[in-house]
Amino acid sequence: MARDKPEAAAEAEATPELSYREQLDFLNPIAQPLASRKLTRKLLKCIRKATKHKQLRRGVKEVQKFINKGERGITVLAGDTLPIDVYCHIPIMCEDRSLPYAYVPSQKPTWELQRAPSAPPVSS
Repeated sequence: MARDKPEAAAEAEATPELSYREQLDFLNPIAQPLASRKLTRKLLKCIRKATKHKQLRRGVKEVQKFINKGERGITVLAGDTLPIDVYCHIPIMCEDRSLPYAYVPSQKPTWELQRAPSAPPVSS
């Protein structure tokens, strides 16, 4: 009796992973500065470590709250998130407070690392 795989895992295996170049086709016009392929890998590794140590802030509301409080950290935004209006103010807040931020090409890897399917793709 083998265990059945969850539907999400089965779908992930069925759909091929998009390459970095293919992910660039789905970017929003405001996704600047965009992380390079190498920096994207490093940021995802950083997100993985922050998740283990429970130092990750997920969602626009939570990230905005901690930026306003003056908490330090790097903000990683997904470049393919729609609608843009939901999170377009976050980079401006980061620039005002001299916080580093970067866009990664896709929200899918960040969601997989966070293991929270209902969380928006913004982290700090």
